[in-house]
Amino acid sequence: MKIVRLITYYLLGIVSIFCVSIFPQYFSTRGTPESTGYFEQLIAFGKSMFISESWIYKFERSQTGGAPMMEVMGPAFIYSMQILLGALLAGFGIALLLALGSSFLPKFVLSPIKRVLDVLESIPDLILATLLQVLSIVIFKSFGVDLFQVASFKEKAFFAPIVTLAILPLVSMFKILLLMIEEEFLKVYVTFVKSKGIDKLNILIRHILKNIMPLSFHHIKIIIWGTLSSQFIIERVFNVHGLTYFLLDNFQPITIFVTLSLIFTPFYFLFQLVDIWLKEDQPLSYETSRSPWWHKWRIRNMADGTKRFFENILFSLKSINLRKFSPFRPIINVLFTFGRHMKNWKFAFGALFFIVTISYSVFYSVTTDNHVDQVRLYYAEDGATLISAMPHAPTKPFFFGSDKLGFSLFDQLVIGAKYTLIFALLIALLRVLGGLLFGVIYAFHLGPRTQQWLGKLIDSIHFLPLSLVAYILLAPILMPAFTGFGYEFTYTFTQRVLLEMFILTILVVPLTSVLLGKEIKRVLDYEFIASARVLGGSNFSLFWRHIFPHIGPRLTILLGTQFIQVLLIFIHLGIFKFFFGGTKLSYDPMGADPPVSMTNEWSGLIGEIGRTTIASGRYWYLWILAAFMIAIFAMQLIIQGVKEVQQVKVGVLYKLPKARRVKQKQASEAPSYQITKNSFKMIGNVNKREKLDTGQKKEQGLKPWFKRGFERGV
Repeated sequence: MKIVRLITYYLLGIVSIFCVSIFPQYFSTRGTPESTGYFEQLIAFGKSMFISESWIYKFERSQTGGAPMMEVMGPAFIYSMQILLGALLAGFGIALLLALGSSFLPKFVLSPIKRVLDVLESIPDLILATLLQVLSIVIFKSFGVDLFQVASFKEKAFFAPIVTLAILPLVSMFKILLLMIEEEFLKVYVTFVKSKGIDKLNILIRHILKNIMPLSFHHIKIIIWGTLSSQFIIERVFNVHGLTYFLLDNFQPITIFVTLSLIFTPFYFLFQLVDIWLKEDQPLSYETSRSPWWHKWRIRNMADGTKRFFENILFSLKSINLRKFSPFRPIINVLFTFGRHMKNWKFAFGALFFIVTISYSVFYSVTTDNHVDQVRLYYAEDGATLISAMPHAPTKPFFFGSDKLGFSLFDQLVIGAKYTLIFALLIALLRVLGGLLFGVIYAFHLGPRTQQWLGKLIDSIHFLPLSLVAYILLAPILMPAFTGFGYEFTYTFTQRVLLEMFILTILVVPLTSVLLGKEIKRVLDYEFIASARVLGGSNFSLFWRHIFPHIGPRLTILLGTQFIQVLLIFIHLGIFKFFFGGTKLSYDPMGADPPVSMTNEWSGLIGEIGRTTIASGRYWYLWILAAFMIAIFAMQLIIQGVKEVQQVKVGVLYKLPKARRVKQKQASEAPSYQITKNSFKMIGNVNKREKLDTGQKKEQGLKPWFKRGFERGV
């Protein structure tokens, strides 16, 4: 039965890839006279897959014709997998060794290590690749030694892509293992094993590693998902001729289908087999039994179950008492919670960064009408001496330098801040709200077996690179098509913005729905929820009054992580000249301008960064990456601040107040007395003195008129 379900989920994943592969062709031809509907193109694509000529890879950049699809994509897939597996093995292996070694370090040494890990997590993969290239260029100029081999058709480069790609799994896995090992050392069985005289190293290897490995497996899936998206960019930056190169060279539905299928297949079967090995696919209760009579009963009553599902949703909507529901109450609660969190310095610094940056960007745009200073040639005061030509280095004429066309980088960063930060926050908010809506349906209205089936199906998304799927879907929307007289967009500016927001939101909503649905289901198992049900609380009342306050901090943390993920997708799309709102191209046979963003958002400047840019000494272009890094770091401060406020709220103090620390120090330094034969006399005398002292203090504290009355016997 497990094999049947394994194959069924795999076929559903292949069908999803098949449906996604036709989207670029559908969006690019929509609105043209020869355009057809989506399902018509899907059926035509399905029929063409049975024709042998469709499985020919056509080289659009050469005149050699074509070659069998798998003869081209097969070696490219092996090359990409060699880089990926090398990076994963190196990252996970080093992370495990560092985690085991860090377990023997004192706490005052571990604390700065954790802070360094937080900083490294805020550095995007593109920045790491760029810094690695800068390092190689500096070493080559200083010592004449080339650290990394440049990839080409004849020679394959492994070291530089593997080193860059291994940093993400190394940092993430090291941080997770460190946290899990610390939590595992606090459990009772570790204390029992220590009492047996077993040393710490044996406890780590024989007991703790064995217990944390099943839990680490779930984190490994998320890390590999992020690494796959990073590989999509790393191959582009280091000119690796892997799957990415051949996909972009022939961006056709059949190439998209083959690429995604090659990535999906091995990881799907690997993780599903490990799931079965860990015995996590067991029935949740007697209701989910897989006996034959259950299947027959389920098939006969499928229509009734669907009807009850929609009746339950309708009943939940009717149970909402709009008279008692105040639209201002959530706003007041949000403002109150925000004010309480602002007392935490980490949350305050992160929040103030976004408030100040967005406010200044809006103010600058309103007062200057999005004006960007431009200086092509910079002369001295005499008007004849040429000091510099575009691009200008920092300090003069612009403090932060200029781009290739002489436009001020600082002005572009200020103008684009509002678009980058506001729309990234908005997309992240839509992901969380959409996940919360469907998570409520998942937890309240779906049965255990349906939840398990849906979770397994959605879990397949982890095997497809998010940035690659976003590129495939957004390519025909954000990039204008050449019509013979110039470049024109298929959609208007508003349509492009809405479509990009919708696509970047809908790609992650299934994952956030299952995640929040499981979180709501966990809260539903608490005892106070059962008490609220006994008192007659409706599903809406349970969610709004009891569940939402519990998962509120979780929603804030999820919003922060989704914001960081959206910024990373902006960076990845910017490498391929896909900018938020559309890419403006100019057609000029005498020399066209480089692609620019329609909104001046930050990813529009990412395309300026490359190996030639760094090699030519234009290091001030790194200000663009620094802006993304500061925004990510500010959001991490907000996430950490929310966690600390929540810990204080539930009684877990992350830092003791100063007065309490002084009392604990005095208590630890107090002398300890031994019991002797005179101890009881001392205690009696002490008690007598305390009584006398107390009486004298009371008498001294009385007011004069009351003291005189007391002495007269009144």
